[in-house]
Amino acid sequence: MTETQDTTTASPAGSPSRRALIGWGGAGLALGAVAAGGAVAATRAGDDADPAAAEAGGAVAFHGAHQAGIATPVQDRLHFAAFDVKTDDRAEFVRMLKDWTAAARRMTAGHAVGEGAYGGLAEAPPDDTGEALGLAPSRLTLTIGFGPSLFERFGLAGKRPAALVDLPRFAGDNLDRTRTGGDLCIQACADDPQVAVHAIRNLARIGFGKVAIRWSQLGFGKTSSTTPDAQTPRNLMGFKDGTRNIAGTETDRLKKFVWVGDGDGGKGESWMTGGSYLVARRIRMNIETWDRTSLQEQEDVFGRDKGEGAPVGRAKEHDKPFLKAMKPDAHVRLAHPDSNNGITILRRGYSFTDGTDGLGRLDAGLFFLAYQRDVRKGFIPLQRQLSAKDALNEYIQHVGSAVFAVPPGVRDKDDWWGRTLFSEEA
Repeated sequence: MTETQDTTTASPAGSPSRRALIGWGGAGLALGAVAAGGAVAATRAGDDADPAAAEAGGAVAFHGAHQAGIATPVQDRLHFAAFDVKTDDRAEFVRMLKDWTAAARRMTAGHAVGEGAYGGLAEAPPDDTGEALGLAPSRLTLTIGFGPSLFERFGLAGKRPAALVDLPRFAGDNLDRTRTGGDLCIQACADDPQVAVHAIRNLARIGFGKVAIRWSQLGFGKTSSTTPDAQTPRNLMGFKDGTRNIAGTETDRLKKFVWVGDGDGGKGESWMTGGSYLVARRIRMNIETWDRTSLQEQEDVFGRDKGEGAPVGRAKEHDKPFLKAMKPDAHVRLAHPDSNNGITILRRGYSFTDGTDGLGRLDAGLFFLAYQRDVRKGFIPLQRQLSAKDALNEYIQHVGSAVFAVPPGVRDKDDWWGRTLFSEEA
């Protein structure tokens, strides 16, 4: 819930449905190959967006210098999954990454996995689970990341980036081990929740025996935008969130704060060039306590008015904040780059509700996702400041946490997730 900005691209609304493509048989598969090559979407992550296509539920290009799902215009729904690796066979794991890439390439283009959900051998399980048949691509993006623990396997210790540090314990953390960590992750974002769930389900099925889901999180109601002209979303506390987030069109800021550069890191770390680092935090909100708090105190806690979202003493949401007019422990004041030596991160968070806790209280809050060029210079110093002083801490608690190295994008049809890390030639 820090002060920080959104963008991508999508494809034409007239794309045929999955059901139609399967009905066309070989013709559908041929079209899928062309679409997966990048024709589906005019633009994409950081290269930026056609707003009309973005609203039409079209496809986001899978190939590019950076993975989609980072600077891409933020979709409405999320299914995030962290996985533990179960195999010790490097070749088997690499084969799975290639299979995952092939499946992701098809699903993001709006096609079924492999031979589809029906029409094959009756005696064998179908290649696709089928619940997304007939649905539009819904701007599905799939983004992969590798956790610190993965580098204890497969002879990768020498390639662990220095920036991929284990997060320290912050004041107020109450982390649930069953919602923390992971050898790798997949972030699935889409405008249709069924499309996002279908993607995670099929990747987990393909990975059976090689990986297993450690924990997962569903999200709705994006709490940040990467699209400059979009209405700023509100979090479950009712306040606009992410007003100053990095926009996907701000290539200079993305280069400075989000993408790993050529000279970053030391020997053996060049495989991360063009990638980023992801911090995921499950932040539970004490909704019932917040709902009984006066409006004045709520606005003091954030440093913004609840209606317009304007900073204290200002008239409009996007007016430059006058930080000294806010209380010293106001969230906006403490999270602002001017209070943190210019620290800036790109946020893609989502709200969540997971029923109740058995005591009649909502298990709800923010699933915080932040991308940055270096965790040591981004999230860690920022969170140290917030965890020690932020008035918002009375109403929230961090209960889950993970950090991942997000490799560069899949360049073309012959490339695959993790190639720069696992291929000696790369």
